[in-house]
Parts: sequence; structure tokens; C-alpha cells
Amino acid sequence: MTGEACPARVEPTLSFTQGLILGQLSVVLVLAGFIKFFIFGDPPSPEVTASLRATERRSRTLVHKKSLLTLRTPSSRQGQRTLNKKKSTILRGQHNLTIGSILSKTYYNVDSHQPESLDWFNVLVAQTIAQFRSDAEHDDAILSSLTKALNGTSRPDFLDEIRVTELSLGEDFPIFSNCRIIPVDEDGLGLSSGKALDASAATREGAKLQARMDVDLSDMLTLALETKLLLNYPRKLSAVLPVALAVSVVRFSGTLSVSFIPSNPSQSTPTMMTFNFLDDYRLDFSIRSLLGSRSRLQDVPKIAQLIEARLHRWFDERCVEPRFQEIALPSLWPRKKNTRGPEDGLAEGSGGSVGRAKGRDMAQDIQADAQTDAGSRADWSHGSLRRRRMANEDDLVMPGSLPEFGL
Repeated sequence: MTGEACPARVEPTLSFTQGLILGQLSVVLVLAGFIKFFIFGDPPSPEVTASLRATERRSRTLVHKKSLLTLRTPSSRQGQRTLNKKKSTILRGQHNLTIGSILSKTYYNVDSHQPESLDWFNVLVAQTIAQFRSDAEHDDAILSSLTKALNGTSRPDFLDEIRVTELSLGEDFPIFSNCRIIPVDEDGLGLSSGKALDASAATREGAKLQARMDVDLSDMLTLALETKLLLNYPRKLSAVLPVALAVSVVRFSGTLSVSFIPSNPSQSTPTMMTFNFLDDYRLDFSIRSLLGSRSRLQDVPKIAQLIEARLHRWFDERCVEPRFQEIALPSLWPRKKNTRGPEDGLAEGSGGSVGRAKGRDMAQDIQADAQTDAGSRADWSHGSLRRRRMANEDDLVMPGSLPEFGL
């Protein structure tokens, strides 16, 4: 019986040292590729990025409009009738004006009327913004409010306290132009089709007028922050990475739409003003970054892309169609408490005007002083009459006093 031959043992082609070196090289190559293409990679051009964002917003708007059109059925329209309460016959008013009647009474043709330049509106807005900037320079309210908002309760654990290092409100003003009025339905879709306004659509319940105007702003609005990224694993504050960011709004252009929602007395809702921007806007940023304390990384492109994408998403989720902002308007009836005039404030000799409350306080002080003076004069006259009456009665003389001095 022959002995079985042992199989040949396969020797490893790489030793332990060679495998370790190969593994380390592969990790270094992966890290180098990540740093080169992910962190220091060249970002796409602003035109390409803006075109991609505009296409995405436009597709989202079209999907929303298609969903609205599919939900519009005759049965759903018939179910939107509301119960009208019995109105008083004392107050004589006109019938409910439709969109078509309002446009005809104001001599506005939505198809042939030329867009307005809004030069007067630009002057008023510029004065308001200039006053806001002047107040912000002399008051730290905006700085403290911004710091409080950034360091809210929702700040993550890996982020240290955020400190505002620079705040610039710009020097230029937005320019509004090309204002036009268009009728829209309750969903914000235009009612005019072709060259003539659809009368049946204009009388539909919920139809309203909407003002659209172009907005253009070329300025440098800057907000600079400093904070630290904290590494709390495996123990607290294992590593700290200082971060400095400066975000500047360079250019904004878009279309602003403004409309009003009438009040509903049955539900006690006031008149609301709504505004939003169409999806064809352009918003450009200039973002600077600085990472590290000793060996610093400056202006990392990927960080700029992430921050810019987050800011665009924040703006889209708040005031870009189909979303909008809603503001309640106060009552426009004239009231006594809102009245101001020259009698409320011109103080004689001061050369300036004061507020109504201050003028009322001054009047009360003057009246109180007058009453005090009148009382003191009455007491003095009463005392003098009493002294004269006592002196004329018997001319009493105190014992031991001189004859010239009577009591």
C-alpha cells in the first residue's frame, strides 16, 4: 500500500508587509480622490446652475398647475356655494362688483394697457429702506435679534455658539418696473385667454386681480459668521474646527405678484395681502469660507455649493409659487386715535413738534401748575384779609412790647 502524496501547499503571493502597504496606498488614493473631486473640484458655472434650478422650479410649477386642473370638476364647483345671511336694508350699497365690472369702471384693459414704470413707488421704497438702514446703524436691535435667531433652541450639539462678525445692509435700492394687472382665479391661475377676457370666468367665485411687477436688485448684502465645529466622540470636545463664513447677496431679479383676499365677516377674518415670486427668478450669491486655525482652507467650492443650495431651498419653500406669504391688513376707516395734527404738538418757544401723548402730558402739567398757583393766591389773599381785620378791631398790644408794634 503506497502512501498518499500530500498536496502541494499554495504559498501566498503577497506577504503581510506588502498587503499592509497596498491597503494604505488604496486608502490614500481614495482620500486624495475625495479631496480633489469633492472638496477642491471646480464648481459649474453660475449660468449652468441657474438654468438647472430654473428648469426644476418650472417643472414643479407645471406639475402643481396640472394637479389643480385635474381637481376642477363640475361637481366640486357646485359644492362651493356658501350660505348668505340676510343683509340689512338700511345700508344701501351696490351689488357685488365682478372682475370685469371693476376693470371697466377703472378703464383698465388687461390686454392693451401698457405696463407702468413705478418710478414713484421706487422713491417711496428707497426712503423706507434708507430709514431702516439709518435706524440699524444707531441701534443694535437687528444685530441682537439676528444673533438670537441663529443661536436658537434647535442648534445641533456639534455646533458651537454662532457669532456675527459683519453685517452690511447694502447701499443700493431695488427697482420695480413693468407693473401690470391680470385677473386670476382662487388658485392663482390666469383667467384671460387670447385677446378677450372670459366673462364667465371673471364672474367666478374667488376670482381676484393680481399685480405683477419686475424686481431688480444689484447690491452687496453681507452676513459674516464665526463658529466652531465640535467633535464629541469618543469623548466630549475631542476636536474643535473653527469655521468662518461670509454670505453676500450679489444680484436678485424676478417677478413679484401681489393680490388681496377680501375679508369674511362670517368667519371674522380680516383683509389679507398675499405676495410671492414667480419661478423665473435669479438669485446669485458670493460665499467665502475659512476652515481651521493654523493651516487654513480658504474658499472651499463644495461648501459654497452646499450653502447656496440650502439658501435657494429656504427661499423656494417660503415665497416662490405655489407658496406665498400672507399679511393681515389693518382697518382703513379713519379713527380718532390715529389722528395727528399741529394742535398735538407745537410747544411754544421750542421750535419743534412733539407727539400727541407728550402734548397731552404737557397740557396736564400746565393745568396742574395753574391750579396750584390759583390756590396759593387764594390762601395768600385770605390770610392778608384776616390780618387786616384783626388789626382794625382793637389794636391789641402785647405786654412788654414796643408801642409801634401791635398784634
